[in-house]
Amino acid sequence: MSTIPGPLCRKFIPVEQSEITSVSKVDGFKFRLVSYNILAQVYVKSALFPHSPSSCLKWKARSQAILTVLKSLHADFFCIQELDEYDDFYKGNIENDGYSSIYVKRSGQKRDGCGIFYKQNKAELILEEKIDYNDLVTLIQDEATPSTDKSKLAIPSGDGDSASTNDDLFSDLEAKSSSEGDRGDPNDPRVRLKRDCVGIMAAFKLKGPSQHLVIVANTHIYWDPEWADVKLAQAKYLLSRLAEFKETVARKFECTPSVIVAGDFNSVPGDKVYQYLISGNPPVAPLPEFLEDVPIPLCSVYAYTRGEPQFTNCTPGFTGTLDYILFSPSSDINPVSYLELPDSKSSDVSGGLPNSYHPSDHLPIGAEFEVV
Repeated sequence: MSTIPGPLCRKFIPVEQSEITSVSKVDGFKFRLVSYNILAQVYVKSALFPHSPSSCLKWKARSQAILTVLKSLHADFFCIQELDEYDDFYKGNIENDGYSSIYVKRSGQKRDGCGIFYKQNKAELILEEKIDYNDLVTLIQDEATPSTDKSKLAIPSGDGDSASTNDDLFSDLEAKSSSEGDRGDPNDPRVRLKRDCVGIMAAFKLKGPSQHLVIVANTHIYWDPEWADVKLAQAKYLLSRLAEFKETVARKFECTPSVIVAGDFNSVPGDKVYQYLISGNPPVAPLPEFLEDVPIPLCSVYAYTRGEPQFTNCTPGFTGTLDYILFSPSSDINPVSYLELPDSKSSDVSGGLPNSYHPSDHLPIGAEFEVV
């Protein structure tokens, strides 16, 4: 008889008594969203994960373990990053449980991408758009064209310089250097910004009494900690596109949609990308002048309810929080529970991930929202 443990499935924890739960209705319409970087199989190599048991890295075992984890979470929305084998495996297996899905593959030769799976009995897809961060290269080229209407292409500033413009941003990019020289000169922002990262956003009509509209976005920001400037450019482009999409949905469907953004942002709490993403909704004090251009207010569900977790990514080389579920606070939706996460003393993360308890080097994060 096998003694190898199976995937560990954690529970959702109700938010403690506070203003958040005081408005909760016993029969209110709730929906659950989970974000998970499942670690694309194409990146699973024993040389990269020497700490992981070899049996936990094999596709057959990992794929089934990932499905077990997903099914145990009973989410209405899954935002999945590093999603490969979409057509051949995940699409059919997850949709068999009552989901539909949308997917965007990374640019270039990359084999993974971002997907959103949604329960057909909880939500109806009404509009979607894909985000290709390589479009930032086009923005640079258009910046050099005098006839270009820059107001339509502007990436919102917010990196601490009140006089910051796109030109300042790209000047900063030009001044950087990197070891990734095989794709061209990294000092050229047209090369530097071409990282083949993507995202996807969609508007859904919830199938509750209110038929409230919610926008769900899923993204995976560039990974390299030495390329923080590129990450920030991608974050600014994400919020710019998201704000435009929200305006389109509001105008087309005559509504005020709620906004949820999930993904692997490859950024730790407190760094420039994190601060930019939440800077439109500071908990105290007025907005600094340089943040006036942040196009949409967002805050982290975990920071809002219990504090950011100790980590969402766990390997011997790095352990920290990289994954977030962000939402735009409003009177329409409130987070009422969050997915429990282990701490550093938990035996199931000892030695780093993936392991027999967790099939990815990331942990799933999740939140349950109530329409109020």
